[in-house]
Amino acid sequence: MAAFADLDLRAGSDLKALRGLVENAAHLGYSVVAINHVVEFKEKKQEIEKPVAVSELFTTLPIVQRATSSRVRLYDIVAVFPKTEKLFHVACTHLDVDLVCITVTEKLPFYFKRPPINVAIDRGVGFELVYSPAIKDSTMRRYTISNALNLMQVCKGKNVIISSAAERPLEIRGPYDVANLGLLFGLSESDAKAAVSTNCRAVLLHGETRKTAFGIISTVKKPRTSEVDDDSLPACKKAKCES
Repeated sequence: MAAFADLDLRAGSDLKALRGLVENAAHLGYSVVAINHVVEFKEKKQEIEKPVAVSELFTTLPIVQRATSSRVRLYDIVAVFPKTEKLFHVACTHLDVDLVCITVTEKLPFYFKRPPINVAIDRGVGFELVYSPAIKDSTMRRYTISNALNLMQVCKGKNVIISSAAERPLEIRGPYDVANLGLLFGLSESDAKAAVSTNCRAVLLHGETRKTAFGIISTVKKPRTSEVDDDSLPACKKAKCES
């Protein structure tokens, strides 16, 4: 595959903005970029400013995203299962995926850190916990709850989904049972319910956006006020309406 280049990224005084510009170029697949410093000569002996050094922008260079294979594009959701801290960091901050899966069958070999998780949340990437291993084995149950609690301490329940990873019918639990299980994982009641409903829908929409490269807008039709039955109003509100 040819290495793509963009030889005119405009340098400004804001290094953070320039860093974001280069990172975005890498995310789009550019292997080479040139930072353009524009000099306007207003004096005869005007000094040319020193260019921005790479070391001033990055301690490690951003990872260039390559176009995914045609077969990967056939999948609605792309998930990764990082086993090391470095891979977890890359998955959260750079990889074009929809889900980062959290291991539940063994103790995590690293601690979750806030910066990469916050980046993943901002990018709309979800974190998946599975519960069927906890049903099969008491040791895995301890690992599942421990790893989940460690994750919740950092992500605060945001973008978390809970799946079964079931291989047999008896390993699937109902959505309300799974939501209750989410309480053991450190989720609030509302976040536990979202983990089997709205957060899952967000992952599907993220996958659709990734596949099409366009934003997706989901709309829900709300009933008109006149269509709402009187019996659905709270008692105090209904009494006030009838007076």
